[in-house]
Amino acid sequence: MLSHLERPHRPLPGWRQMLADFGPEYAANGFIGWVFAATAPVAIILSVGTRGGLSEAELASWIFGVFSINGVISILFCWLYRQPLAFFWTIPGTVLVGPALSHLSFGEVIGAYYVTGVLMLVLGVTGWVKRAMQAVPMPIVMGMVAGVFLQFGLGLVTSLHSDFAIAGPMVVAWLLLSAVPALGQRLPPLIGALLVGVLAIAILGRFDPSALGAIELVRPVVHTPQFSWTAMVELVVPLAITVLVVQNGQGVAVLKAAGHKPPVDAIAAVCGIGTILSAVVGSVCTCLTGPTNAIITSSGERARHYIAGIFTGVLAVAFGVMAPAFTRLLLNAPEGFIMVLAGLAMLRVLQGAFVTCFSARYTLGALVAFLVTFADLSVLNIGAAFWGLVAGFAVSWWLERLDFTDKEKQG
Repeated sequence: MLSHLERPHRPLPGWRQMLADFGPEYAANGFIGWVFAATAPVAIILSVGTRGGLSEAELASWIFGVFSINGVISILFCWLYRQPLAFFWTIPGTVLVGPALSHLSFGEVIGAYYVTGVLMLVLGVTGWVKRAMQAVPMPIVMGMVAGVFLQFGLGLVTSLHSDFAIAGPMVVAWLLLSAVPALGQRLPPLIGALLVGVLAIAILGRFDPSALGAIELVRPVVHTPQFSWTAMVELVVPLAITVLVVQNGQGVAVLKAAGHKPPVDAIAAVCGIGTILSAVVGSVCTCLTGPTNAIITSSGERARHYIAGIFTGVLAVAFGVMAPAFTRLLLNAPEGFIMVLAGLAMLRVLQGAFVTCFSARYTLGALVAFLVTFADLSVLNIGAAFWGLVAGFAVSWWLERLDFTDKEKQG
């Protein structure tokens, strides 16, 4: 069974080789990749978690899991395969959990994490990942994703109306850095928006430094999973799809575009293992990250990209260990600051989702999946994301049969 997994690179790089490959350019790329993961994506976790009623300690434990556990996996895989294989957590999966927390206990959600991890591990070691990815029409999946992500785009707009003093300068900075590539290469637009937002908060006196408190190490909260059919049906399939198809698919595409050959089945298997380990401390599923790997591979020699991935992993482990301080810092920031960061992080993803939905085949099914998901109505205590996938697939199968026929011919 394990014969399906891709073999690691040989010979493995030693300390002298890694030190020789390291350099300022790779340290900078690794640092920026880590900063990206530690800002807007963390804001999404805090937004979802606070709405779901999680405590500060549970949020800090969540952040510890997605950074420290996945940081160790990133270091290991970058070293084994000598490629930039940075692992973090699924942002779409995090967003999917939000509505579920309104009617499921956190223990039930964690139980779904365990089952999802086992499913991904089995698919990885049996070599079924590529077949499973090909069986799911991507436009319908992205219709569901767009329906979930739209709330973050709307949150960005409402923040501009309700807290313009902070949101306005952040959006202007993001637009300026996005419009001028020379500036954007030196300072990524999201990082620029973050810095401008921090400056605006400081000038307006909207943050109390005493709220930060002393720097402390994380005390992971170990959760007891609860296994319910409602949680399994609502979350397992959508979570597995978002990791294996949406997130890993994006990460693999980014790495292939940079000239690497990512080990697809091994990636799926370790995502399953990472998900199971992360679930112990209440963290969402592990995935191969697209944006961070894109930053890591943005410059430098291809053969040395792996060292930037290792550096990102080291920073991630340290960030996770000090999660309580960073969690408290972001929780005490103005709500508009968090919403704008999350919204700006989602804009490109939302744009890509809509392009995928309506550019070629399965467009009606994608539209139905989007509408059903965005309506956010649960049936039989099962969330809208699952029903969006079901409804979109059913409509396409009934009214867009030619799209499935064309896919079979191409296959």
